[in-house]
Amino acid sequence: MLQHHRQNYSEVNFSGQDMRYGELIGCTFTRCSFANGMLDEINSINCRFIECDFQGVSLNGSIHNESAFENCNFSRANLFSSKLITCKMTGSDFTDSTLDGLTISKGDWSYTILRNARLIRQDLREVKFLEADFSGANLEKADLRNADLTLASFSKARLQGADVRGAKMSGVDFKAISISGMRLDKEQAILYTLSHGAKVD
Repeated sequence: MLQHHRQNYSEVNFSGQDMRYGELIGCTFTRCSFANGMLDEINSINCRFIECDFQGVSLNGSIHNESAFENCNFSRANLFSSKLITCKMTGSDFTDSTLDGLTISKGDWSYTILRNARLIRQDLREVKFLEADFSGANLEKADLRNADLTLASFSKARLQGADVRGAKMSGVDFKAISISGMRLDKEQAILYTLSHGAKVD
């Protein structure tokens, strides 16, 4: 089984490699490429990936604990049944990625690109999505309670049945959202009303 403990890699090409069932602990990867590789069921703990390329990679069943993926490209990646536990994903791009069965437990997903992502019934409670791009995403019946959605974009997103009670939603363009079936708290209802030009006394 592939094991890397507390190693540093810069601009290394791991593209197309079979790294399944591997274990990465305390490693740092800077501008490395894992494109089209097989990373199924890999386990990372306290690792840091900076500007790495994960395009087309298979991460099925992988588990990541307190790892950071900063400004990484996950376009066309398959994260089926993966787990991301208290991870930092800031600025990463998930365009056309497969996210079915993905488990996200807390963590920082600020500035991520999640356009057209399929996140139906996902438990996204307490996740930080500051300025995340959910344009066209399917968030039907997703649990976003107490998440940080400040300045997030939901243009053409599907939010029927989503629960956003307690979530921070300042700066969100409510005019671009259909709130039909959404569960809102009083503060969010006021933000929605104000965005449509009403005055609240």
